[in-house]
Parts: sequence; structure tokens; C-alpha cells
Amino acid sequence: MQRTPPLRRLLTAPLLLLTALLPASPLLASPPPEFEQERRAFIQEMAQKHGFDQDLLQRTVGQAVYQQRIIDAITRPAEARPWRDYRPIFLTKNRIDGGAAFWRKHAEILARAERTYGVPAEIIVAIIGVETNYGGNTGSWRVVDALATLGFAYPRRADFFRKELESFLLLTQEEELDPLTVRGSYAGAIGLPQFIPSSYRAYSVDFSGDGQRNLLTSVEDAIGSVAAYLHRHNWQRGGSITSRASGAGEQHQSFVDAGMKPSFTLAELERAGIRPVDSEVITSLSSLIRLEGADGVEYWLGFDNFYAITRYNRSNLYAMAVVQLSEEIRRSYATRPAFDLSRATP
Repeated sequence: MQRTPPLRRLLTAPLLLLTALLPASPLLASPPPEFEQERRAFIQEMAQKHGFDQDLLQRTVGQAVYQQRIIDAITRPAEARPWRDYRPIFLTKNRIDGGAAFWRKHAEILARAERTYGVPAEIIVAIIGVETNYGGNTGSWRVVDALATLGFAYPRRADFFRKELESFLLLTQEEELDPLTVRGSYAGAIGLPQFIPSSYRAYSVDFSGDGQRNLLTSVEDAIGSVAAYLHRHNWQRGGSITSRASGAGEQHQSFVDAGMKPSFTLAELERAGIRPVDSEVITSLSSLIRLEGADGVEYWLGFDNFYAITRYNRSNLYAMAVVQLSEEIRRSYATRPAFDLSRATP
């Protein structure tokens, strides 16, 4: 029997049930005047662009609740902190041990993802660990509230979040999700790996083979999708990720200012007096990264695989946290591995 998509089922749902889904909080701040104006414009745009019924949109987007706490949160992201304060958030014993336990529990799936996409298991585990603490915190905000708040009342990035709200509505039809019950981060990221809706639609995979890309509850799909995402963003199988840089200093600020994308050959860096500390580096290009560490300024080289991680979250701090957490997880896992990666098959 053909299933009716959740968005269309809402047309016949009693309004009382829809109202019951709204947060019952007397502390909700009133939305700014532009919120309702932008909401109406968005509903009209979606009806024209995708043929959505306007009544249907009123019963979904029209139920979105403005959340001032979301505006407050996005104006002070963790990535704005220096490395000495950012690193301790993720490099904790609980997160390291939790990553090793997650790896042991899902070793065969991780091995298959590594064989299929070339991304090491520990990197996949570390990303899920940084994003949601291995599924322990996938977000408590209704995604429709988060994206409407940012799309209609956060001018700095309104265009981006309006497009994400559009992608979210399309996603809920494609994957038959109820748009009023899906929850995620304050920025609208979804599931164990915290994919924003456009990334969910573009990069997630049905790694379990059950016919649905389910990042909300399927660990198998989450693992496969993280690996597929990095693969699609030019992860180099067997390539180096990063290395501490020797010889770098304030005189090399122009290399740092060149940005995150690797653009210098190792020969160019060496002529400037900069060398990787690691003796075996497999890469073609590098960037130079400056971090404010607990013991002073640190300089690192970021290779193509490091840059691939920054495509997940466009921050050198984020990518470095993933790399260093992955190294600690691998060390912890190695003390009691659960599965021989060499026996895995795609």
C-alpha cells in the first residue's frame, strides 16, 4: 500500500494535535516584526517553486516557533574560542573511552565503511563523537523552529538558513519524516552525524540497505554517510592528514593568511624554512595553520585530508579536534580491538 507523506497527512490532522506539538513555555520571546513577513514570503515561494499546497505549508512552516535562544547560541559558537579552550571540550577521557566502545560495538560496519570509502574508522568515530557524543546528544530543538528562526530573523545568514528550510521540507517528503517532530541542533543539523538538510539530501547513503537514508536512528547509515561525505569531499585513501610544523613563526603569517585550502607544496614550505615534523608525509599540497595552544602558539600543516574534514565544519579547530580525538580513540581501541579490519569486505 502506498504511504501518504507526512506533510500531506498534516492536511487532515486535527488542529488541536498540531497545537499540542508547540513548546508550552511562557518564556518564549516575541519574534521580531520581520519574522512573520519573511514566513509569509517563504510559504508563497515554496508554493510557487515546488507546488506545495499553501494550506499544507501553513500547517508546517506556519507552526514554526521563533526561538530567541537559538539566535543567542549562534552568535557565540564554540569555534570562536582559542584552541586552548576548544580542545578540552572534546579531548576528554569519557569521549575517548566512549569512542573506543563505539568502535568495538560497530567494528564490522566501520570496517566496511573504511574499505568502501577509504576513510579510517577512527576518523568516522571521532566525527560522530565530536558531533553528538556517539548519539548521546543529537539535539533537542525542533528543526522547523531552528531553521525558521534563523531563516526569518537572522539577517546575517538568512539566505543560507532559508535554503536549509527548503531542503528540510523536501527531505521530509523524500524520507517520509514528520516535519513537526524531527529534532536536531540549534542550527538545524540532524541525526547522529549532524547533517544539515542539504547535506542529508546530497551526501547521506543507505548503508544498511533497507531502502531509507535514516540518520536519526540508524548507526549503520550514519557511519556510511560520514565516510561517504568525506569521500565526496576528496578524502585521499592512505593520505596524510596533518603534521606539526617545525620552523614556522610569526614571519610566516602570509602562509597562514592564505587560508584552509592546501595550496603550498612541501618544497615551497621548505624553502621558507617550514618542515613537517612527521617523517613520512603522503600528500601533494599543504596549508599552514596557527593555533593558540595551552603552551603558546602552535603551527601545523594541513593536508588534503585535513581540508576534507573542514568541509564537514569549516573550522581548523573542529578538524584538529577530530584528528586528535581520533588518535586517542585508536590508542584506546588498540588495547582491546573487537574486529580485524583486514578481514572486512565492502
